[in-house]
Amino acid sequence: MMKKIFLLIAIVSGLAVGAKAQTKEETQVANAVENMRKAMISGNKADLENVASDNLSYGHSSGKLQNKAEFVDAIVNKASVFVSISLTEQTIRVTGNTAIVRHILDAQTNDGGKPGNTKLGILLVFIKEHGEWKLLARQAYKLPVAP
Repeated sequence: MMKKIFLLIAIVSGLAVGAKAQTKEETQVANAVENMRKAMISGNKADLENVASDNLSYGHSSGKLQNKAEFVDAIVNKASVFVSISLTEQTIRVTGNTAIVRHILDAQTNDGGKPGNTKLGILLVFIKEHGEWKLLARQAYKLPVAP
């Protein structure tokens, strides 16, 4: 009886793990998202430029839009300072050379020397350019207030 219970638990656990397995492409996109997160914290210009497509459209929850140069400059020149960034509830969908990523961003900031915290929903669109996943579009949105 114990062997049957153990076997059943092992099978159910294996199915749960298998259901969350990422494809090779999804893993590559997840790595691109992580590289972007690290670059936004470090403020390293080359790393920021490397994660973004030249055709980047970067949207803020305020409605402000930036192109690649504006996105990079804002972080490099410390207009936007990220002390830490945590990403949760991430989903990745890959269709051909396009990937859609959604997650919740929770960040500690220090814009203009003023400490702050921001928690936003994020939609990212990555495209595969020359074998690498590049950020093509990003839109932040305010999360609904819990009742």
